[in-house]
Amino acid sequence: MAGSQAFIAAMVQMRTGQNVAANIEAASALIREAAECGAQYVLTPEMTTLLVRDRELLLARITDEAHDTGLAVFRALARELNIWLHIGSMAVRFDDERERVANRSFLISPDGEIRSRYDKIHMFDVDLDNGESWRESRTYQPGEVAVSADLPWGRLGLTICYDLRFSALHRALAETGADFLAVPAAFTRQTGEAHWHVLLRSRAIETGCFVFAAAQGGAHEDGRETFGHSLIIDPWGRILAEGGAEPGVITARIDPGLVSEARRKIPVLENGRRFSVSSPDVVRLDETAP
Repeated sequence: MAGSQAFIAAMVQMRTGQNVAANIEAASALIREAAECGAQYVLTPEMTTLLVRDRELLLARITDEAHDTGLAVFRALARELNIWLHIGSMAVRFDDERERVANRSFLISPDGEIRSRYDKIHMFDVDLDNGESWRESRTYQPGEVAVSADLPWGRLGLTICYDLRFSALHRALAETGADFLAVPAAFTRQTGEAHWHVLLRSRAIETGCFVFAAAQGGAHEDGRETFGHSLIIDPWGRILAEGGAEPGVITARIDPGLVSEARRKIPVLENGRRFSVSSPDVVRLDETAP
């Protein structure tokens, strides 16, 4: 249940490359900028510390969570800046001998502790009209559990990028108490131009939640092009802040009271009903019949 205290949320937009140290430095600078703007909750995009298609290169440059230098830096930064720092996602190895990788989100509290982890559930396995082909399932182990976490101002539901297209996940998070939905992403330019705004606004409207979407934007070293346009959307579907194509920070004042207000006007969560689906019988025609 959302509280009454307002806060400042910031979305960090990046253009992550293949140099992990450089990406950590760029993210840290933008996180500091967000804190200087008064942000108390800061979200970075999907794949904050490394964005690379090649699996072998990815495996060579990542490690397990316990040994990840970027995560250590971000935990110290959250503590120094006294902010809730949400690293939208990082590629991390599982702590075993198998070459399994998670696309994992980390919510870090102002004391530097990791309060929640979420592994991306839905894998982006698609073939686009412009020739782009993606098979995340070849590299990443999909998550199996939806995750929410309590912030001082209400409950946050965690998702990552392609999860955005699966409305049932977001409704389930809202039905279990989420007031805010985080959607860190690296949407391709083609899909972003077509669907980014309408999908994010839809998730806000159909759940009565604020939506926080920090994005990757621009032409990346691995050849992909992402859409950018980080967004903060209120529970009525109004865009409160929007980024462009370049790296940077956007902020907005978040009034948690708008959650209950929107749900009071349109009580979609309360009015939802379970139902069964009836399929018509399949009629087979006998072509030999007169």
